[in-house]
Amino acid sequence: MMPVIYFKALADETRLRLLNLVLHYELNVNEIVEILQMGQSRISRHLKILTDSKLLTFRRDGLWTFYSASEEGDGLNFINSIRYLVNTEPIFQQDLARGRRVVDERSKQSTQFFDAIAEDWGKLKMDIIGGFDLNEFILDHIPAVSTIVDFGCGTGDLLPYLKSKAEYVIGVDRSENMLGEARSRFKEVEQHINLRIGDIRHLPLRDNEADLGIINMVLHHLQSPQSAMQEIYRVLKPGSQFIIVDFLRHQLEDLRKRYGDRWLGFSEDEIGKWLEKAGFIVSGIKYFKLNKGLKGFILSAGKPKKNNVMKS
Repeated sequence: MMPVIYFKALADETRLRLLNLVLHYELNVNEIVEILQMGQSRISRHLKILTDSKLLTFRRDGLWTFYSASEEGDGLNFINSIRYLVNTEPIFQQDLARGRRVVDERSKQSTQFFDAIAEDWGKLKMDIIGGFDLNEFILDHIPAVSTIVDFGCGTGDLLPYLKSKAEYVIGVDRSENMLGEARSRFKEVEQHINLRIGDIRHLPLRDNEADLGIINMVLHHLQSPQSAMQEIYRVLKPGSQFIIVDFLRHQLEDLRKRYGDRWLGFSEDEIGKWLEKAGFIVSGIKYFKLNKGLKGFILSAGKPKKNNVMKS
């Protein structure tokens, strides 16, 4: 693509502000409208110019469309060559501050959602999982190790199963009410099951603390699964295993409202790309069927014995 198209695409302050925003956050149109305080038609017109020029990319997830900066090709090379120019401009910093507030509020609402439904979470899960014994299925794919971490452990359904495979199990969740439910279940084995409150973006674990990590039906609730994988990579020991259990891509829009879903499942390709960028090596994937026509997957990845340098 001729470089002139990039200069034309950015020959407008609003489009520069848009590019700066999606360099830092993946956002939908409504969120961008809120941050920039402009009309939706105006925002949509500028987004089209930027996506046509390949400086922005987008993904459709059910009825929602999310925008982010290009992550490959000439568009990425051009962005990298000029991004330093917008790092210190006051208006761009103001946009990023508003963007952070929107993203933080989104995260806060998600936490409040899970706090509110903590007592009923088991029944809600059964509506999706049905008669399939997901915990036993997961257990069949886990080797015996010293320390396992359940990222997003919720009310702790999986923790006793993990305990049969490890000397020490750590459950992490950001919902105080979810952890409260879990604590009430495991008082007698507290010395073997440690529950910690924390966000998956900033895990309450040391570097290289765990021998195995699992994230079970949690990834589709996260704002940035790729960032979560990078943080998980940090806390796993070299040579350890990382297991992801989640939905394959689907179109059940109702799951956003009923279960607080952010993503309508994932494709194997996008999960693989995120893992690779975080430094993991995918070793295998299997599939299973759930209620409502949903399909799930269990994917195993490994952290190399010699730490990889994370790709930007």
